[in-house]
Amino acid sequence: MLSYRHSFHAGNFADVLKHIVLIQSLGYLTKKDKPFCCIDTHAGPGKYELDGDYALKNREFDTGIGKLWQRNDLPECVAHYVSLIKRFNGPGKLTRYPGSPLITKQLLRDKDRLCLFELHNTEIKLLTAEADKDKRISVFHGDGLKSCLKLLPPFERRGLILIDPSYEIKSDYQEVVEALAVMHKRFATGTYALWYPVIERSRNKKLERAIQASGINNVQLFELGIRADSDEHGMTASGMIVVNPPWTLAAEMQQVLPWLADVLGNDGEGFHRIQTLVAE
Repeated sequence: MLSYRHSFHAGNFADVLKHIVLIQSLGYLTKKDKPFCCIDTHAGPGKYELDGDYALKNREFDTGIGKLWQRNDLPECVAHYVSLIKRFNGPGKLTRYPGSPLITKQLLRDKDRLCLFELHNTEIKLLTAEADKDKRISVFHGDGLKSCLKLLPPFERRGLILIDPSYEIKSDYQEVVEALAVMHKRFATGTYALWYPVIERSRNKKLERAIQASGINNVQLFELGIRADSDEHGMTASGMIVVNPPWTLAAEMQQVLPWLADVLGNDGEGFHRIQTLVAE
């Protein structure tokens, strides 16, 4: 579990989808004056150097944020996402990519909070440095799926929980649903954004069925694929399962996902899914 390093994959097509959903969901929370708490269960180091050895090994960012960097025809949601990445880089070329903690940090108001969990011994040090004594941010060294329960429900009674495990072992698919069910019992009105990869479609079908059987209502799925499902090694698609999504999110994704599938897909193989897994 602790061997996983997201630096190899930073800025890829999966990050594009994950971070657009994150940004739109946080933006919805900021429309009300009341404060909120965002919890990131698998925060990582906070930022990634795209000119470093890890990112350059497979250059996955070339087929994600790299394809969007210079375009001037971006849909509104995508343009907002790219603007935040450009703000993080400053003028010039794309050399760095912010993880979800630093994307969220850009969107926090003074009254909001961000709680970050990371288990990896090296990445927790980097993450702590990136928090940079920001009083709005708390960093915890531990298993976010279990440890975040002590923060639920947040005293603000408004919040977003981003759940982004590595899925290195098959049992992660079941464990994440079990953890989500416990979280939801403690904080039923919160928004939960669960990322998943598509590597072997049968695992994803089990994940979706488990969520449908969990007793959790109001669940939507948003998936982006860059090539057809395959038995070969590698991620062909990824998605976000959102519990209690902003009411605006589905319409926004209906505009964005077909465009992303066309732009990021491999040789016309891009596809998308928008599905209500469980009704309200």
